[in-house]
Amino acid sequence: MSPRKSAAEALSTRAAILDRSVAIASAEGLEGLTIGRLARELGMSKAGVLGHFGSKEALQLAVLGRAGEIFRAEVWEPAIPAAPGLARLRVLCETWISYLEREVFPGGCFFVAAAHEFDGRPGPVRDAVESLFDAWRGRLRKETRRAVDAGELPERTDPDQLVFELLGTAMALNHAIQLHRDPRAPELARRTLQARLSP
Repeated sequence: MSPRKSAAEALSTRAAILDRSVAIASAEGLEGLTIGRLARELGMSKAGVLGHFGSKEALQLAVLGRAGEIFRAEVWEPAIPAAPGLARLRVLCETWISYLEREVFPGGCFFVAAAHEFDGRPGPVRDAVESLFDAWRGRLRKETRRAVDAGELPERTDPDQLVFELLGTAMALNHAIQLHRDPRAPELARRTLQARLSP
């Protein structure tokens, strides 16, 4: 077997482990990941699974990274073509609602679940979750500032306040979908955000 083929197979195996891990962690939490379970479900040895990551914590961090890639592809990338500012902010809110509505992750928003699981536990996994949230808040804040500077939102708009409200609406939507299975929730969220993003 050539080194190139071997490396490609290793990357493919690692991707399969991560995709299965994301699905499990979405519904059962990052602590629900066990090397034994992954080995059984993927038809691998425990050593084979562990060899790709080195430790459970390294696996959890890699799973967060993969979930972040999925979120970016689902929510951020479709909004890139929109004009910066209010137009992009509105598209971001719609793709965010759609991501939750379609249940891209089996257990709802992967990052809300991870935050609940790790927000009171210091360490690299908690730090990674916080960093992902900070990056997302930063994107929303940047587009809000652009909208204010362009006169698309009132000059008195506080970007931090608006981002807080956007996050709160998305978390309420996730809760309504996952816990209550409320079919009206996405439309309620859309109306809330439409009203909040009106000049």
